[in-house]
Amino acid sequence: MLFDFFKPAPPAPRIQDTQQVNRLYRQWRFRILCSTLIGYALFYFVRKNISCALPAMEHDLGLTKASLGLFLTLHGVLYGISKFANGFLGDRANVRYFMPAGLILSAVMNFGIGMSGTAEAFGLFWLANGWFQGMGFPPCARALTHWFSPRERGLKFAVWNTSHSVGAALVLVLCGYLAPINWRLAFFVPAGLAVICAGFLLWRLRDTPASMGLPPVEEYAGDKPEHPDGDKESGFGPFVRRYVFGNPMIWVVAIANFFIYTVRYSFLDWGPTFLNQTRHVEIPAAGWMLFAYEVSGIIGMLISGWVTDRVFGGRGARVCFISMVCCAACVSAFWKLDSRSALVNAALLCGTGLFVYGPQALVGVIAANLATRRAAATAIGLTGLFAYMSSVLCGWGIGMMVDKCGWQPAFALFVASALIAAVLFAVAWNAYRPAR
Repeated sequence: MLFDFFKPAPPAPRIQDTQQVNRLYRQWRFRILCSTLIGYALFYFVRKNISCALPAMEHDLGLTKASLGLFLTLHGVLYGISKFANGFLGDRANVRYFMPAGLILSAVMNFGIGMSGTAEAFGLFWLANGWFQGMGFPPCARALTHWFSPRERGLKFAVWNTSHSVGAALVLVLCGYLAPINWRLAFFVPAGLAVICAGFLLWRLRDTPASMGLPPVEEYAGDKPEHPDGDKESGFGPFVRRYVFGNPMIWVVAIANFFIYTVRYSFLDWGPTFLNQTRHVEIPAAGWMLFAYEVSGIIGMLISGWVTDRVFGGRGARVCFISMVCCAACVSAFWKLDSRSALVNAALLCGTGLFVYGPQALVGVIAANLATRRAAATAIGLTGLFAYMSSVLCGWGIGMMVDKCGWQPAFALFVASALIAAVLFAVAWNAYRPAR
């Protein structure tokens, strides 16, 4: 009965007027892109808000760094598993209802954290939040792949992916002011904003073009039909087994995503600590450097998406290979130069962000194109599972490594991760469409 509520919207009578079809497609594509971008940014409001509250929570709830690290790692693992599981559901769920439901449930967990008086209560709500966060990305993948054709997804996914950086940057600024007043406000206020945004999504979102009486996006865009011949009528399970789990290139880019996220989140989570302890940068200045890292990431996403569509004809793995080689160079320079110059450190951090965020955005495009829009959320969920499994390495693993051996082996790992990702993208150089 509950799943009936999330069932895809049925097709509406087909609109025959070409001018009306063109007008509605332009209107709804813009609306869907903007709404999912804003909605996913608000998922970050109820996930990344914890960063500014941690110091006060540590004292008030009696949290040790070990228990805190364990909660954060388990949250990342649960989020990755949820993203994969909900990807399978999201391919067969109505975007209009599935995404707001996930945002409301995450907001409820944040209200619970704000009212927590013990470490155990915090841990329970935080881990549950990790699961509900996994309901955010799959409906976005379904929406974008149904409303945009394969040859334009590089740029559109890149634009949409700015929601990660926009959401993270804005909530860090907001909670930076709220947490010193009372750490609980850093959960209550973002949760309230998330509930409001869920109502906005319910108003603005719709499911597929067919549910609006519009033709499939390939027909509208003059592109080739996306589904391989003979598979349009096959069951969803066999289709997923063949074009997701049976597709070696999806596994290649999923493994590459593990190493991308190892670099991305290690810099994001450990950057301020490293800068403060080894480069003697004050925490506020380190925070602004990481803000610049995120802004550079937005630029990197947009450039990578444009190059993928306009230069490489939708073959995102080629852009990812070039980007990860450049990322390895920036990480290596940041490590080996050991500069005390704020300008040099900021520039190299920006370079790392510029080159790591493009591949992070394009992995979803590659997976969606290989799996087709029918199984896009499942395929992207699989790549997301690998991405967030990296939280074990870049959270708990890096912490233990630095405690025992210092930062040198950690940076060697970051450089190696970038290079391994580059090699994997070289293997997937021509990955684009499923074999026909």
